[in-house]
Amino acid sequence: MIKLALIQIKVHKDKNINLKRAEMGIKEAAKNGAEIICLPEMFNCPYDNNYFVKFAETYPNGDTIKMLAKAASENNVFIIGGSIPERYQDKLYNTCFIFNQKGEMSGRYRKIHLFDVDLKGMRFYESDTLSPGSDITIVDTGKIKLGIAICYDMRFPELMSLYAKKGVQMMVIPAAFNTITGPAHWEVLLRARAIDNQVFVAAISPARDETASYVAYGDSMVVGPWGNIITKAGIDEEIIYADIDLSIEEEIRKRIPLLKNRRM
Repeated sequence: MIKLALIQIKVHKDKNINLKRAEMGIKEAAKNGAEIICLPEMFNCPYDNNYFVKFAETYPNGDTIKMLAKAASENNVFIIGGSIPERYQDKLYNTCFIFNQKGEMSGRYRKIHLFDVDLKGMRFYESDTLSPGSDITIVDTGKIKLGIAICYDMRFPELMSLYAKKGVQMMVIPAAFNTITGPAHWEVLLRARAIDNQVFVAAISPARDETASYVAYGDSMVVGPWGNIITKAGIDEEIIYADIDLSIEEEIRKRIPLLKNRRM
């Protein structure tokens, strides 16, 4: 059994506040026995193109990056560091940094599919400031094999399928769906990706802030490989926990051998 924690926090315009809230959440989750702790998409920065440039950090010396590494080491946990704006070779990326219990970086995932949409009541183009990544990221904690994706990536089933083919047992998806797409697609997409690939799916959102320029949906959740919701947050700040039993995943894959039967 593996204990997972998702930290749903409200994102402020002050980076220091965001880092302190995240650090406090990590300490609380670790104290409650969590082995793997996950943060939301752009947890250190308002989800706004105007802030991405201002809040961008460079590995390994960014304030957020150093906090995550230190928190992982001090609390003896794996941290899936949500995502932050990363500056690399004169480009900006929407990047998830992953740190092991020693505070060492175990992986780095740069969001492949940028959120470029024109919805009724909202237009948002990540590509106005961010560049797309090109590589998948798989992290083996020693107990479970994790695949990392970020938000809009979940709408592309071929990416999730690629992870499953490579032996991933749980998808971790820091995300920031909004109050337009969230009610329509958030839960159904997460459950579909879990069922499609017979994996656990953990999706972590910021808490909802109606005063923000971009209003995150909330409702962080963990879905089992049968498509069942194991645990789910509301819209406010909270930490939710889930016990991940990989024997359940193995049993489901025996009953319906999708991976063996897949021909494409």
